[in-house]
Amino acid sequence: MATIKDVAKLAGLSITTVSRYLNNHPYITEEKRESIQRAMKELDYVPSSVATTLRSNKGKMIGILVSRITNPYFSYLIDAVEKEVKANGYTLLIVQTYDDKGAELKMFEMLKQKLINGIIMCSIECSDMIDIYSKYGPIVVCNQRVESKEAHQITTDQEGITSEAIKYLFSKGKRKIAYCTGGTFSEKGHGTLRNKGFKSAMKELSLEIDSRVIFENIHTVEDGYMVAQNLLRSEKSVWPDAIFTGSDEVASGVINYLMRNGKKVPEDIAVMGFDNQPFSSMTAVPITTVEQPLEALGKEAARMMMSLLNKEVYKVKKDKLVLKIVERESV
Repeated sequence: MATIKDVAKLAGLSITTVSRYLNNHPYITEEKRESIQRAMKELDYVPSSVATTLRSNKGKMIGILVSRITNPYFSYLIDAVEKEVKANGYTLLIVQTYDDKGAELKMFEMLKQKLINGIIMCSIECSDMIDIYSKYGPIVVCNQRVESKEAHQITTDQEGITSEAIKYLFSKGKRKIAYCTGGTFSEKGHGTLRNKGFKSAMKELSLEIDSRVIFENIHTVEDGYMVAQNLLRSEKSVWPDAIFTGSDEVASGVINYLMRNGKKVPEDIAVMGFDNQPFSSMTAVPITTVEQPLEALGKEAARMMMSLLNKEVYKVKKDKLVLKIVERESV
């Protein structure tokens, strides 16, 4: 494929002159315009309208990183962010990382190349790269927590509410608690804060963490089936009396599989979700869960981004970002 450099060479002009032509610069002679047009036609060169517009500062686009858009948590979060940025004349570029560092780095490079104006990170795999790329544009971290001098963070107390959830299960008489995490249980990355909350609560309650009932990289309904299947196939001594699933999707999969195989929820195994998705109150056994303020998270992240782009100071409305346990029949 021909590049702007090839066009400039064939037209006998500088790359800067060709770039000015592509950006509709008014001070280019008709002769130079014709030379560039001939070269573009001969080389079959088609400029990227998106890149050209954005680089000329006429484009207004915010990138948002999520792990999986099929997760209702991210879908609702994206919806809240998009409404806010759209009201401010921006469009939203959504990238699913599937927990892949490479996808995250590509968006960082887009920020460096001025293809996007800023990044909202709802999923993080390369926290150590945030400070490096922040000089190219604002980066807002949403509902995650990173060690960064440059990132602007919109947070909820994921560690605290997970600890509270485990203590809630304990108050219901549960002593053998299984745990699902969206990342790994030992490394930094997705789910680290919840992992800390789980570990601290188990230690405080003097409960044993059984590695046989710790499940990593768990996200979907199908993953929930797999978790329940693995538990029922294990020795009865391994069975927990409660499962903290980390999401309502996983919880619904666990409940479905347990009930299909003759188990009662919560009598045999209690199940706790996370997010309080609309369907969580409508499952066969309504799910006890943690409610996340998704609309407020999306709005605050977007408003922070708009303020940074406009070089304004924004005070986060922390009173809107409170997590709470919603009690239903699964525990």
